[in-house]
Amino acid sequence: MDSSPKTRPRRRSSREEPKKFFTLEHANRTLPLVRRIVEDVVAQYQVVVDAQRRAHELPEKASAEQRRTTEDASHAAVEKLRGLAEELSDIGCELKDWATGLIDFPSMREGREVYLCWRLGESTVGFWHELDTGYNGRQVVETAS
Repeated sequence: MDSSPKTRPRRRSSREEPKKFFTLEHANRTLPLVRRIVEDVVAQYQVVVDAQRRAHELPEKASAEQRRTTEDASHAAVEKLRGLAEELSDIGCELKDWATGLIDFPSMREGREVYLCWRLGESTVGFWHELDTGYNGRQVVETAS
């Protein structure tokens, strides 16, 4: 079963404001707000999955009103999820996994673009990875003592 919702976070167009880059300090200062939104994203994602499952499992004999009600609930759940993803995009971070609450913060490291990486449940942003390696390529951020 495909567990991804039928929508994706909107992509920035070239006409929108320039991409925001985060320092480790800025990402961690932003984290309380990001954490609250991501908690809502993960919960809402499950609502979307459940609503889509109910729509898919609706019996063939279901009335037109049952179908419309089920479809309306699914569409409303997806729209709420889309709104939450847009809130994260407006902050400047990128939602990478709806189910686990994986977030990337664009950053610069040694003159190249990388991602600072955080997942719901972690206390701080403490990892980074190259643009093409993703979560499996995460490395601990070395901080000055």
